[in-house]
Amino acid sequence: MNKIRTYVLGFIAWIFYRLMVLTWRIELHEPERLKEHIKNKTPYILAHFHGDEGPLLQLASRYKLSTMISTSKDGEIMNVVYTLLGGKASRGSSTRGGVTALKGLIELVKKGRACNISVDGPKGPIYEVKPGVFELSRLLKSEIFTGSAYCESAWQFPKSWNKAYFPKPFARIVIVWTGPFGPVTKADDPRSPELAKTLQNQLFAAKQQAANLFGQSHA
Repeated sequence: MNKIRTYVLGFIAWIFYRLMVLTWRIELHEPERLKEHIKNKTPYILAHFHGDEGPLLQLASRYKLSTMISTSKDGEIMNVVYTLLGGKASRGSSTRGGVTALKGLIELVKKGRACNISVDGPKGPIYEVKPGVFELSRLLKSEIFTGSAYCESAWQFPKSWNKAYFPKPFARIVIVWTGPFGPVTKADDPRSPELAKTLQNQLFAAKQQAANLFGQSHA
């Protein structure tokens, strides 16, 4: 894809997203430990399931996020949007340029960026935690915070494998981060089913907590 065309499409997508964010009513819940990391500018990892990217993307600037973005055509546009939102991307995925992308992500975190990762990517199955997040925690000696968002007024994409949704204008969104988990040590096996199950349960708990907080304010 032509670089100019890619940037123009990414810029248009960014404008649309920013306009939508300005209408959203966002309620953000952070544990004290995460606030300490933000204040002290120490490295940490934010983990979530695929599907929550829509409401979470606007946090790129707040957390100085870094992530891996594929080198596909869609990835090129996403990289433009992510950069304009204040994030930094290491290019590649687990299937294309994965090792290089992982090294790049580690360097970004070492330079003061937080790490953002969809733990069930890049192609699912949804809600199945992959070893990558534990590898990153071990290599960076970083704690993992698990998060989720809840929004009832959203466009749903039921045919997508990741059950993606995008909040409608003026939607109310509750975002919850929980934890920390880890850091994973050299003695831990990143492919351990027990580690995956524990983190999966924490992610489900964050999802439920976001739903509960949303409901409480409507009670």
